[in-house]
Amino acid sequence: MPDNLYDGPIVDAHHHFWDPQNNFHPWLEEGANIPFRYGDYSAIKRRYFPQDYSADTGQHRVVESVYVETEWDPTDPIGETRFIHQLAARYGLPNAVVAQAWLDADDAIEVLAAQAGFARVRSVRHKPGGPIDPLEVGRRRSLMSDERWRRGYAQLERHGLHFDLQTPWWNLPEAERLAQDFPNTRIILNHAGLPSDRSPEALRAWCAAMERFAECPNVAVKISGIGQAGKRWTVTDNAWIVRQCIELFGTDRAMFASNFPVDSLCGSFDDIYGGFKQIVADLPYEQQAQLFCGNARRIYRTIPDEIRLTDASFDRRSLA
Repeated sequence: MPDNLYDGPIVDAHHHFWDPQNNFHPWLEEGANIPFRYGDYSAIKRRYFPQDYSADTGQHRVVESVYVETEWDPTDPIGETRFIHQLAARYGLPNAVVAQAWLDADDAIEVLAAQAGFARVRSVRHKPGGPIDPLEVGRRRSLMSDERWRRGYAQLERHGLHFDLQTPWWNLPEAERLAQDFPNTRIILNHAGLPSDRSPEALRAWCAAMERFAECPNVAVKISGIGQAGKRWTVTDNAWIVRQCIELFGTDRAMFASNFPVDSLCGSFDDIYGGFKQIVADLPYEQQAQLFCGNARRIYRTIPDEIRLTDASFDRRSLA
């Protein structure tokens, strides 16, 4: 075990809670089966609440967390934000929220204003779609190039909101233009630009796209969601991806995240966070602390709450 292995506090920069039996999530409905990068996802079509998350985190010292929208009923984005604030009031987490907002919707301006009024909302997410593989680039564009969508995006600065971007790496040239055109809005790239194809050619192209994107001063990256379908998460498979993200964005613009419960499909919380700790154990401890805690706390302005236990079955020892 390396002497420098990180053992400090963690701010998980990206995870989800949900209750699909009581709240409508189209993709989590019984019988729903969307194309998904990890394949069969039926195992996560179940309630996932803070007590479940606490059991998963184990001995890792998660002290704060960032909730990210879960493709809840698209006609009721405020309902999701209200629901997650109720959970936060009960359990003390999450401490920051990435809310749902459809930037090209007729009511985008009203929704953004309402989302910004919640105490924990720091950012919004609207997956922009677009080309589904690199061969489609040039023939098709994502919503990041759509003027109606960009008018909604322009409202983020007014409300002091970040934008969480989930898009595959081949759409990053559009994201570069977005970052340049709106320099006062921070873009936080989710899941390391989704480097699912691990062929040498694809990884070279991913790295080149990430390098260009990282040149924008108003962007950051979440190192998460890098599992592979049908394979358990391992240091061997993912170390290069992790280190490249850190090299390109620096230890002040990268942060680790679990993407739980989604990434439970390819590994345990300990597989993933224990793996992160091994991969960066050679870095100065202060830089490790930035990656595991400091950057997420600074960027998302997480709010540590007093623990409010109303569920006797909820063990908060690992979150204290």
